[in-house]
This record gives sequence, C-alpha cells and structure tokens, in this order.
Amino acid sequence: MEYYLLTTAIFFCIFVIENWGLNLQFGITGILNFTYITFVAIGAYFAGVTALAPANGATTGVYILGWHLPYPIPAIFGGLAAAILAVLIGIVGLRRLRSDYLAIATVSIGQIVWFTVGNYTKVFNGWDGITSVPHPWNSAFQLNNQQYMWVMLLISAIFLGLGYLVINALYKSPYGRVLRAIREDEDVVAALGKNVFQYKMSAFVIGSVFAGIAGSLTVEFIQAFNPSGWTTPETFIIWAAMLVGGRGNNRGMVLGAILVPVLFNEVTRFLPQILPSVPANLIQAFRGMAIGLLLILVVRFKPDGLMPERKNVFRKSLSWKRSEEGDSHAIQE
Repeated sequence: MEYYLLTTAIFFCIFVIENWGLNLQFGITGILNFTYITFVAIGAYFAGVTALAPANGATTGVYILGWHLPYPIPAIFGGLAAAILAVLIGIVGLRRLRSDYLAIATVSIGQIVWFTVGNYTKVFNGWDGITSVPHPWNSAFQLNNQQYMWVMLLISAIFLGLGYLVINALYKSPYGRVLRAIREDEDVVAALGKNVFQYKMSAFVIGSVFAGIAGSLTVEFIQAFNPSGWTTPETFIIWAAMLVGGRGNNRGMVLGAILVPVLFNEVTRFLPQILPSVPANLIQAFRGMAIGLLLILVVRFKPDGLMPERKNVFRKSLSWKRSEEGDSHAIQE
C-alpha cells in the first residue's frame, strides 16, 4: 500500500508540472498546442540517454549520446531539449499560423516526430525505446527500492515547488499581463507596440521546458520510455486536467491533476472488480469514457473550469471619480 501511495504522489507532482506548462501556453497565452505530450517525450528521451551509459547494442539497444551524467544534469538536458524543439516549431508555427491552423500544425508535427522516433532506431532504439535508465544517485548511495521511492518523491516535490515559484511569478508580473492580453486579442497588443511573436515564443518555450522537466522525472522514475508512452490518450488526459481545473489558474492545475490523472485514472483501475462481467479489453475504454464524461459535465456547467481564473478588475479611484464629477459640474455651470 505504501508503494502504491508513493507512486501516486510522485506521478501527481509530475502531472501538476505538465499542467503548469500547458496552462502557460494555452490557458494564459492562448497557444493551441495539441502535441504538448511530444515535448514531454523529448525531455524524457534526452534525460534518459544522457543518464545512460554508452549503448552496446546487445542488451541496451541503440541510442545516441550515452553520456552517463550524474543527476540532476540529465533533467536539465531534458528541459533544454524540449526548449530547442519548441524554438524550431515556434519559428514557423507561431509566426505564420494562428488558432485552428496552429493546432493542426502541432498535431502533424507530433505525428512526424512520433513516427520518426519509432522507425529510426539509431536515435532512441525505435519502438522498443530506452530501458534501464539509472535512478538518481543510486550508484552513490545504494538505495533499496523503498528508500528510492522516498528520494524520488523528494526530488519531484522540489521540482514542483520551484515550478510553482516560477509560474506564479510569471503570472503576476507585467510579462504575464501581456500574455493574457495576447490571449484576449493579440491584434490590440500589437497595435500598442508589443512584439506579439516574441512574447508567444517565450511562453511556448517556457511551457515546453516544464514539459521536458516532467518527462525527465518520468523516465528517471520508471527507468524506461518508448513511443507507446506518448500517444493520443496521454495528450487527452493532460488537456482534460487543464480544462477541468480551470484554464489560466495555476492553482486550478493542481485540482485538475488530482481529479483527472490521479483520481479518475486511478479509481477506474478497480473497474474489473466492480464490473466483473465486462470483458477486460473494454476496461480501458470505460476509463476513457469516465474522464470524457467528467470533461463534458465541467464544460457544460462550469465552462471556465472548477477553479476559474480570477479576472483583474481595474476601478477608478475615488479621487479620480470626484475629479470627474467636479469637471461635469463645471461644464454644466
């Protein structure tokens, strides 16, 4: 039971970090990125191959790098790799495309990367993926499995805390206000002299760094990663968690992670015991249906999410109001 709870807590931290990155891109800036899971995967792959020893082809397969770097350097490489991919995509996509067209482009790019990684085995060992990724600091401290779980939870919690400080500071800063203005009407922001492309690019890159860090935590924890771990269902779960929690609200992302990936995704694992007559191959479909039903109900009755973004309302000060009243009386006289 302790192992199960620790695993759930670690994945909760990872899901929240993923949600914060997507929330910065879509919830705050309005960038429709339907291949967000691709940045999570790239972060996981590069964190894995920089932590692994050189490939020997016989037991570990074939992959690039193999630098066997100590932790947390692989996590940093995971974030940087996701950021570089975001720059390459953003140079074309964010400058030329908007809204639905950008969403279609991101889906297409995600499929291209997915098929390339799976079919070109010399990069990340193809469809088999990378395995036997070393645990953080395991060689130095020789931790048993239970001790390692607590250490991994501590590492995830540290990244979670740092992520909250960064994302909250960005949201409250003038930079964050410009991003929210771009979300509402980027033409108005451009008319006021702001470089909309640079702001969108920076938000796209920072959000992708969050995805890369989440991917690095994932591969360090489960010690393996392959193309089956970043498909359409994974993308759907991240988006559902963000929309249920409340787009634009960083605390809502925590609630979304609790409800969708943790609560609904984990509770539905017990469906075989609850519905013993249902074939096993339909259980996965029921789990997706449960999450979809939750999303439909939230969109129908709480379209802004369960914890909507708190809008800033600027009111004129009392002195300014009195000045206006005095001017109006003077005009009347």
